[in-house]
Amino acid sequence: MSSSTRDPEVVRVSQKGQATIPKTLREKFGIDTPGEVFIYEEDERIIVEPIPSLEELGGIHADTDRERGDVLDRVRELKHEERRREETRADRLRPADSEDE
Repeated sequence: MSSSTRDPEVVRVSQKGQATIPKTLREKFGIDTPGEVFIYEEDERIIVEPIPSLEELGGIHADTDRERGDVLDRVRELKHEERRREETRADRLRPADSEDE
């Protein structure tokens, strides 16, 4: 039986407000431990987002052939892809009868 990172998992929140990101998700999204992630609110949801590595961004100062704004465009592209995945996940988790509303 293989595990899926698409199914919701229950994660406990400690008295200090700390929660552990499940290993399968850390591995899938390349979140190093110890490490850092972005966390913010969007559309009444808490979003935890990996901070793109320099390799994913192509390096801010990697070469001089980059056009101005390439790095920012790549970050936007990564965020857009993640948002699409999140919308797909939200659609799957939405009860069938709420689609009629």
